[in-house]
Amino acid sequence: MASTSTSTCLLSCFLLFVCLLDYSSATGRKLNGLVQDEPPTPIVYHNGPLLSGKISVNLIWYGNFKPSQRAIITDFFNSLYTTPKTQSPSVAMWWKKTEKYLSTSLVLKLGRQIFDEKYSLGKSLSDKKIVRLASRGEQSNAINVVLTSSDVNVDDFCSSRCGTHGSSLSTSKKTKYTYIWVGNSETQCAGQCAWPFKKPISGPRDAPLVPPNNDIGLDGMVVNLASLLAGTATNPYGNGYYQGEVDSPFEVSSACTGIYGKGAYPGYAGKLLIDSKTGASYNAHGFNGRKYLLPAMLDRSTSTCSTLV
Repeated sequence: MASTSTSTCLLSCFLLFVCLLDYSSATGRKLNGLVQDEPPTPIVYHNGPLLSGKISVNLIWYGNFKPSQRAIITDFFNSLYTTPKTQSPSVAMWWKKTEKYLSTSLVLKLGRQIFDEKYSLGKSLSDKKIVRLASRGEQSNAINVVLTSSDVNVDDFCSSRCGTHGSSLSTSKKTKYTYIWVGNSETQCAGQCAWPFKKPISGPRDAPLVPPNNDIGLDGMVVNLASLLAGTATNPYGNGYYQGEVDSPFEVSSACTGIYGKGAYPGYAGKLLIDSKTGASYNAHGFNGRKYLLPAMLDRSTSTCSTLV
């Protein structure tokens, strides 16, 4: 089954937290880093197809997740087109930023949920196994999201990435679908893949932020998932919107890695909203009263990182 993948990790690059993108091959892209400075050049459209129409988002839960953890993710997807009354900014406002890149309407709808609590492919996964898991979802007009629990090891997880997005041919080879993988880093590398909710191994030692859903691993997954979702919509097959050379691209959200609020700089997420009851930091309201921390997105018209707060 042919596939291509784009990976991002929001990893700490130690003292400076500088983001570096490295194309590992013609079919795999890896992003290393936690904070990215303002991108130097405008984002460019490379004439490839973008996602459009009605797309189902199918969740493949691999490993052990509590119902409360699953709800954090499903509520995030249900927030993409739902603006809470009198509560702003919202997840829907964040997602609307992708419309500047899309020539036709895109509507994401939460589809099937598939549960593999018995680790059918083991607890050590290669990229090929990730694609096998992704293929369990719909194989046309779909984004199949593979979510691995904290006790699952994935090739290059923590060392150079926290997640991946890519595409693959269906088993019939007549259609193509997109996929995303994100891992729960809480017990493996939360300081790398769940920053700013955990202190990084090296670099600035400021106190970590309180996660808005009281779950370092899952709130970190939302940050990575959001970035990858924006990349999937605007660069689904590797020839959509990205910045820089083909062997070192920055996508609409990964170009703004580590920026969550105004005034952000390496090691500082920016000025955020604070929940008066829990002390949690966030920048977006969501479905079911949720609060989330979402990454900045590159504004197409200004080529600067646009934040919600």
